[in-house]
Amino acid sequence: MPPTIHHALVLNLHQPWGNLDELLNNPLTEWQGKEILYAYDRIPRAVEGWEDVARVHLPMSGTLLEALSNHDFQSRVYGLVKCGDLLWKLRHPSLEMVGTGYYHPVFPLIPEPDREEHVKRWLSIGHHLFPRDVFQGFWPPEMGFCMEMIPLLKRAGYRYVIVDSEHIVGLTPMKWEELRYRPHIAKFGNDEIIVIPRDRDLSIAQENGLETEWFINEVRQRTQWCDFEPLICTATDGENGGWFRNVNWASNFWGSFYHPLCDRARHEESVVKPTFIHDYLDRHGAHGYVIVRTGAWNTGFHHGIGFIQWTGSQMQRDAWERVERVSREIHDARYDAGQRGWPNSEENHCLEEAYWRLLRAETSCHFFWGTDWVDRAHAGLDEALFWLARAHEARDRKA
Repeated sequence: MPPTIHHALVLNLHQPWGNLDELLNNPLTEWQGKEILYAYDRIPRAVEGWEDVARVHLPMSGTLLEALSNHDFQSRVYGLVKCGDLLWKLRHPSLEMVGTGYYHPVFPLIPEPDREEHVKRWLSIGHHLFPRDVFQGFWPPEMGFCMEMIPLLKRAGYRYVIVDSEHIVGLTPMKWEELRYRPHIAKFGNDEIIVIPRDRDLSIAQENGLETEWFINEVRQRTQWCDFEPLICTATDGENGGWFRNVNWASNFWGSFYHPLCDRARHEESVVKPTFIHDYLDRHGAHGYVIVRTGAWNTGFHHGIGFIQWTGSQMQRDAWERVERVSREIHDARYDAGQRGWPNSEENHCLEEAYWRLLRAETSCHFFWGTDWVDRAHAGLDEALFWLARAHEARDRKA
């Protein structure tokens, strides 16, 4: 039998702050909110009974985790999904939680001082809901990655980061199949991190619907010249589109594709074996140095180079310039308060209120839909400036 082909499945799960409430409150979109909740609830149910073979990586944004763990929201959707039970079941041994940015920003586009806070805040809620010592993997929202992020991810304790295969350039000489189907090492300054290539072509197939036999044959063809055990990483959103939202198990992602794939692996009828990335790394390690060109994953008609999806219009670019300005003002105020030893509790509270609203304004969804949601970014920045003004007033009263 040919060498084992290891398959790492990644399903990104994200909802912008307040979006589920907004969908459920509108009679025209209520069904969408329900379908999304059902899609989340379906994940732990889908791996129940498949503990021996199923392996799924789940990056979940902080705003989604915040909603699912909110008592008021849990009470509201109790007749649809038991969110408390869902969060508990997501600790299933076949599910691996992967770290990400709290408010789901495109990291290379946001001000550098804000990047660490998105990482730290996700780790805070991640450790609270899923008790563990470390989260080994990091998922950059929208797969927006730049090499400058490496020191930040290393400080946060991450072992590997998932990046799009189209942006990886080998420094160590290697063949096409090595570059795409093996973990590598990327270095920035004195810091190194393992990069996991996400196969773009196979991920597009996963997003749109695929057959088990086609997938097995396709990965065998793609890896036929490998003289090592390859790692195939496919990554898509896990709650968007009828393929994932379909409640009919016989025709959705889980029943139509993943269960047959696991069944073939269970009975050793296929060389494709679902795996956790950290297990693969423990056994096979990473090979060769690479650089990762700054970019994102493919979105519709956009390749991911240049972040055109999020910066293509003048309105989007103007909003990003305002994000930079407001971020600078808030960081200057925080620095000033820190220099004074954070003596004013009212000022400190207002600065925190301003800061999280700035971080929320940076969510990728505010910029993804062309100009449709840019006003939400501006609304968040308006709120951040309101609280910043209150912080200045509190400081001046104590002066």
